[in-house]
Amino acid sequence: MLPQTGKTGAEIPQALQPPLAALCAVAADLSSVISRGALGGALGETIGENTDGDAQKALDVMADEAFAAALKGTGIRWYASEEQEDVAELDPDGALALAIDPLDGSSNIDVNVSIGTIFGIRPAAEEADESFLRRGDDFLASGYFIYGPQTALVITFGAGVRMFVLDRRTGLFEETDKAPAIPAEASEFAINASNYRHWSKPIRAYIDDCLAGAEGPRGKNFNMRWVASLVAETHRIMTRGGIFLYPADQRASYAQGRLRMVYECAPIAFLVEQAGGKATDGIHRTLDRTPDSLHARTPFVFGTAEKVDRVTVYHDLPEAEVSSLFGNRGLFLA
Repeated sequence: MLPQTGKTGAEIPQALQPPLAALCAVAADLSSVISRGALGGALGETIGENTDGDAQKALDVMADEAFAAALKGTGIRWYASEEQEDVAELDPDGALALAIDPLDGSSNIDVNVSIGTIFGIRPAAEEADESFLRRGDDFLASGYFIYGPQTALVITFGAGVRMFVLDRRTGLFEETDKAPAIPAEASEFAINASNYRHWSKPIRAYIDDCLAGAEGPRGKNFNMRWVASLVAETHRIMTRGGIFLYPADQRASYAQGRLRMVYECAPIAFLVEQAGGKATDGIHRTLDRTPDSLHARTPFVFGTAEKVDRVTVYHDLPEAEVSSLFGNRGLFLA
């Protein structure tokens, strides 16, 4: 359960209290199941594929079914899940639409790495697709649960970010004293470097300059991180800053990126902006873009504002600059 007010004294909007209570109840149950690991069964077993051809784990399906069942009767009219091809109508008279990635990072289930749930809540439109195929400026709330050493809810209602941690003694999500805010300075970047040969020249140039360290044009050393769990990556950046990059690349199935706009990128982008960061597709603001389908994919770059802006600058450089050695390019970027 989630208290109606937290330590900040700020109330949770009344219309959102029932669905958030349902989300928290399922998240607490999932946390308990996940914490048992192999004792809870073959949670990481591949049992099929979702509509986009991604491997579907047993826990993916379990989480999706649990959230959909719990949200009935809470005011959610339209339920859009990454695990389902179409939007489901839960409450015909409901005024809300919820998009959800029930179990993000499921490839990490068997290796005991933090995984999570991502969600975004908007006003419901009369038609299902219209509730989700629009810009991201109208979120009523977005956030994620992270199932790690602590189970936490990080959420925004459009006025900053709040964090609640599950107290296993009481079963309640209790608000923390300090609200998450993305630091203005950081020295970490997260990207899957094994795909370097497939990246565009601007992305390669940006990473090359980071890897050049103190001797390169950036004049400082960086650390690289990659967890392959969007929630885990986001939580680290919310805590200590940095930048996450999942760019488009030259492979046919990656031409539009791999992360989904409706279920992952838009909710995270809204949250990141409320924490003082920025989120783009490498060039354009994520929340200014309109997905053309429920399962549309997009490149995704987010984190500390200055770092995200710098990636955009790399895309604006002349061809000669992004193709040059980092020393010459550094003169342009200084």
